[in-house]
Amino acid sequence: MKIPFSPPYIDESVIAEVTESLRSGWITTGPKVTLLEQEIQKLTGSPRVLCVNSWTTGAIMVLRWLGVEEGDEVIIPAYTYCATALAVLWAGAKPVMVDSGTDFNISVDAIRRAITPRTKAIIPVDIAGYPCDYESIMSLVSEPNIKALFCPTSPVMKQMGRIIVINDSAHSIGARYNGHYGGTETDITIFSLHAVKNITTAEGGAICLNMPVPFDNEQLYKELRMKALNCQTKDAFTKSKAGGWRYDIVGMGMKANLADVNAAIGLAQIRLYENLLRERKRIFAAYNQAFSKFSWAVLPPCCDIKRETSYHIYPLRINGISEEQRDEMIAEIAASDVAVNVHFIPLPMLTLFRGLGYDIKDYPQAFENYHNEITLPCYPQLTDDKVQFVINTVVKAYQTITHKR
Repeated sequence: MKIPFSPPYIDESVIAEVTESLRSGWITTGPKVTLLEQEIQKLTGSPRVLCVNSWTTGAIMVLRWLGVEEGDEVIIPAYTYCATALAVLWAGAKPVMVDSGTDFNISVDAIRRAITPRTKAIIPVDIAGYPCDYESIMSLVSEPNIKALFCPTSPVMKQMGRIIVINDSAHSIGARYNGHYGGTETDITIFSLHAVKNITTAEGGAICLNMPVPFDNEQLYKELRMKALNCQTKDAFTKSKAGGWRYDIVGMGMKANLADVNAAIGLAQIRLYENLLRERKRIFAAYNQAFSKFSWAVLPPCCDIKRETSYHIYPLRINGISEEQRDEMIAEIAASDVAVNVHFIPLPMLTLFRGLGYDIKDYPQAFENYHNEITLPCYPQLTDDKVQFVINTVVKAYQTITHKR
């Protein structure tokens, strides 16, 4: 039985939506992007949503809008995918990495210790789709002593009056926080719509705007939408109308827009999302039931009184094994044609960031979370038989590598 790690969910409704886009004669940014933005807005309750061509581009654009510059600091977890840090670097600021908690997510205590007068933003990351402790993070940035430490270096920062919180929700569309779908817990939330995500547009991202007064989220949407189109005063759809050719360039924008032909995939999927999420939950529950019987299995966080995961992936940790043994387990699992992954290699272990002076020894919990972690497939197309095959394969691999010693 061959089991891929995370194929996209493509059914006839997705194919029909994409075909309609192709037949319309309009495949770049247009009506389907607008419809997808509206669907995500409806799901999350966000005041406004802007779809872009990737999470990374969206984060760079938001940080540039914020006005970060050389010397400014943005706090991120050391335990995340490289895009979180790269967005900060491309925007011109310095990523300040902090350690994680045992739930994979950023440590609020570590955030507090890292805040300096140079801190302009915090980017927490919902690892595997499990929400961070946003009440504590938002409470922290609103504390009088933390606000007093804040030194704005741009007009937007002055208007903000405190550190901005930009949620890296690449994994967590469909996660719940305090009983509702996430997207409004922080100032700005950015989802990924990449090919392996719960909702995909092949490549893409969605920026959920939830800025506090005195910001106007509708005006901010218009501003960022224009920035995503090179600061051109008319989008291509408007320019294509008879007599609509004249435009102006009013700032230094980016090419960050999402195309209709891509949005069509996500549009069809999000309309099915309640059912797709239920299937992911079924698989997650089956893994939990099976692996809870073994003392060597550390189950991933799933839900508590405030939070429920999006069931994006299943990050299983294996008690009592080394990084080398974990890698041997993965090789054993792969030999049975089951594709698994690791989420994530901590940033300080990667060549780029080591070269910038980051050291994994400074992030012991991040390494602890990583060294024995194996990510299991979790997607709607997995039948119960396939899920059981994955479980049996993992158990057999553990037994094989531990009996070697």
